[in-house]
Amino acid sequence: MDCGAIASDEMRALARSTRSQSSGLVSPTDYLRQNELLAALTQGELQRLDSHLELMPMARGQVLYTSGGAARHVYFPTTSIVSMLYTMEDGACSEIAMIGKEGVLGVPVFMGGGSSPSQAIVLRAGYAYRIKAQFFLAEFNRGGPLLQLLLRYTQALMTQISQNAVCNRHHMLDQQLCRFLLLILDRQESNQIILTQELIAAMLGTRREGVTEAAGKLQHEGLIRYSRGHIEVLDWRGLEKHACECYRVVKNEYARLLAQTISRQLVSLETQ
Repeated sequence: MDCGAIASDEMRALARSTRSQSSGLVSPTDYLRQNELLAALTQGELQRLDSHLELMPMARGQVLYTSGGAARHVYFPTTSIVSMLYTMEDGACSEIAMIGKEGVLGVPVFMGGGSSPSQAIVLRAGYAYRIKAQFFLAEFNRGGPLLQLLLRYTQALMTQISQNAVCNRHHMLDQQLCRFLLLILDRQESNQIILTQELIAAMLGTRREGVTEAAGKLQHEGLIRYSRGHIEVLDWRGLEKHACECYRVVKNEYARLLAQTISRQLVSLETQ
């Protein structure tokens, strides 16, 4: 049984069950710079991309990339969050990376692979800008600041992927759950997270009973409040303290690699 398909179905069911409370789609702002990578581009680079970027609503559970399928678009999330999953031959799966407003979905496009064995599913409904893969690859091949920015981002993403692998092998499930929740919080404005334990278990590659126990422990310590399909984070700093080192390693690496690029772009803008 395909765990990735189960995760997608679970997300869609969750979206239907919460539709009466909220559509799940956050209204977009009128600026491309809501995505941090687009915000780091020079005015000239952004103008070249502007007319080719489409603002798209992203529904929870929507499959953007399938395993081995050709990537036709590159996505820059603004208010949505996308989960990259890898599914094993026996159907078991695990999240390998999470992408939101800090990044871009479509690394295989500009790195030359064109496809990936992983799949990409919308974890949190919202919006993203998309651009045709062929055009974006041509822009990447022009070189310059866009290429440098995307290479730095790719290194940061590789850090997240490798750190997730280490975390899933060596750290306690409650620590992994803290890391997972914190990564979501970093990519949204709210402290409310709409996810079932079944879905979290699929993302972490573990059993639902283990997630139930871990969530219960965090709730007992006053870090979260949990009811079916809904998590409210009560103590963000407490969650950080309880998380393993993996969360800080990934966050620091993103800041180190991308802050340098953004600062150089700001200097470039000031001197134009």
